[in-house]
Amino acid sequence: MAQQVETVTQEVTSVAQPETVVTTKSTITPPIRTEHPQVTYEKKKALFKTEQVVWFVVGIIEVLLAFRIGMKLFGANPTSPFVNLIYSISEPFAFLFSGIFRSTVTGSSVLEWSSMIAMAVYAVVALGLIQMMRLFKPVTPQEVIEHVDNQV
Repeated sequence: MAQQVETVTQEVTSVAQPETVVTTKSTITPPIRTEHPQVTYEKKKALFKTEQVVWFVVGIIEVLLAFRIGMKLFGANPTSPFVNLIYSISEPFAFLFSGIFRSTVTGSSVLEWSSMIAMAVYAVVALGLIQMMRLFKPVTPQEVIEHVDNQV
């Protein structure tokens, strides 16, 4: 739906003769293009669902890494099937960051600093992806006006 608003202004120009010349100018403001509300809703819904998927996947990675850190910290038996499963699944996510810092070892406890850094990096990357996706969120003219008014 596009709206056009026409503003008419009159400019009076006097000439040296006793006549007056009236010049009429028409100014047409550009149309405001808006989508059908259902189309806007569907786009926002798709972005919202995508954000949920990103947070879900990152949440699973974070939980796996947290289990890995906890099990290593408390000296869990690596031959236990559950501990072995957690180590196997979380290894690809921790591998990228291995060797950044040395692990702190005390007895059978191991504190993997690299896994903690991995958790922080994955969270920051997810936040960046979400913020980038929000750039594509459709907005209404009213939302723009409200946002701009709140910024000033």
